[in-house]
Amino acid sequence: MKNIKYLLYSFLTLISFSISAQEETTEDEPTFSVAGSIDTYFRSADYAPGTSFANLPGFALGMANVILSYEGEKSGFVADLVYGPRGTDAVFASNGSSNIVNQLYAYLNVSDNFTLTLGNWNTFLGYEVISPTANFNYSTSYMFSYGPFSHTGIKADFTLSEKTSLMLGVMNQTDFTEGNFDSLADTFDSPSSNGSPEPFDSYMFGAQLGISGQYINLLAGDGYTQIDFTGGFDLSDSFFLGINATSADIDGAGKFSGVALYPQLALSESFSIGLRGEIFNDDTGILDGAGGTDQDNTSFTITGSYTSGNLTIKPEFRVDSGSAEFYQKSLTGTTDNLASFILAAIYAF
Repeated sequence: MKNIKYLLYSFLTLISFSISAQEETTEDEPTFSVAGSIDTYFRSADYAPGTSFANLPGFALGMANVILSYEGEKSGFVADLVYGPRGTDAVFASNGSSNIVNQLYAYLNVSDNFTLTLGNWNTFLGYEVISPTANFNYSTSYMFSYGPFSHTGIKADFTLSEKTSLMLGVMNQTDFTEGNFDSLADTFDSPSSNGSPEPFDSYMFGAQLGISGQYINLLAGDGYTQIDFTGGFDLSDSFFLGINATSADIDGAGKFSGVALYPQLALSESFSIGLRGEIFNDDTGILDGAGGTDQDNTSFTITGSYTSGNLTIKPEFRVDSGSAEFYQKSLTGTTDNLASFILAAIYAF
């Protein structure tokens, strides 16, 4: 009997040691993962403000987003693919097979505090992003819509201390995924003599300094300079205040700038409510499409967010008011204010 107990004890000890060793080995093995989201919505108004996404009337589709990633101890990759109206708007400067590529990059962890990334990634400027899963509000701001969506190039990320980080990057012209082309016209309409778009001989420089969750961003090159601040503070366990301010100078085309506050209050574990209040000034003529100057826009967006498992429902009411008649109200008429209601469903996996 003692021998049986001894053998049983030895066997269980061996199994325990084997499982423990296997767990240690598994932790060091590369991991492959699939994630993403889908989103769909209803919009009450036939016409929308001049910001990105959620602009279609009636019952409408956002996008299907699938993110494939492979993470090793020293290196890995991300392939982020989008399909649908929101995805098409997000990669507007892409052409051919790249029109479903939201992000595509490989990275190398040179050390614990230094990572090199080569490829295409979403912009580091601004408070909002392309994926609706990472934004509190479903519709987007003017600052996000006017700024860059993505960059293709090489960047270096440094962890300087526990609370301080630095990113430096060299990139193609903003939002050009496949290569560094001279302009949208060269990409789509004006091929060179050999049937290819004209290359661009100037690159963009990007930098980001992060200190305790507050970020100062810079994007510059070829007569374009944008300085951006993104941050936020937990004012209590249930109340968060996000902040975004940006200023861009486009040589020969004007300037735009803006500031937005994002107060968000958690009322329960499953329901939160948030406001985006944005003041935006445009001196490029994009707001009215007629080259006007000193165009001001103020918008207030109130969004509720109810979460059940992986599903999030967002009812949203938005009011935009402009210093001129920027907004379409009919096929032939314009107005200086616009209100709309959105009900969005987002499922993340």
